[in-house]
Amino acid sequence: MSTPIPAQTTLMLVGLMLSPWVMASSVSENGESFERSVVEDGQRYTLIGSGVFRYMIWTAYAGAYYQLEGETQPQPLGNIPRRLELAYFHAIEASDFAEATEKTLQDTLTLYEFTQIEEPLGRLNQRYRNVVPGDRYLLSWNGEQLRLALNGEVLFEEESAEFASAMFSIWLGERPLDDDFRDALLGRN
Repeated sequence: MSTPIPAQTTLMLVGLMLSPWVMASSVSENGESFERSVVEDGQRYTLIGSGVFRYMIWTAYAGAYYQLEGETQPQPLGNIPRRLELAYFHAIEASDFAEATEKTLQDTLTLYEFTQIEEPLGRLNQRYRNVVPGDRYLLSWNGEQLRLALNGEVLFEEESAEFASAMFSIWLGERPLDDDFRDALLGRN
């Protein structure tokens, strides 16, 4: 005859078994970790989604998309504070970033929209740096200013909500680089 386990002990054991999933402070994508919650400039951001971007046969980078804490519905092109962090698996030249950014925006924006952001885009394209595996670019909008940083070093700042939305649209818009990556970042998968 077995002795019954008290209900409190059972609940405690179940809680201990579930705690790694409940209390995980980060997510992992292809070996790259992203925090579930981050603080930047005094604002707390919550992870909306994460995923891996594949280009042809390469696994190019992992990414995570965050929004201001409390903003649980994805609004990647709205005016709410948001951030996109990309961790690279391959070396990429600065000129390739500039070329891809310009081409993608030309392909996805109307001619009028593109001419409205052409000047800040030119400045941003001059600020890109080469990346090596393990480097991370961060694109963030704090509600007033767009910022691009590489491994924590701010490379570019611009006070334009219109330009911020255009930049985020590359990965998160109606016609992104990759639908599956966008959907993963927006927590749809």
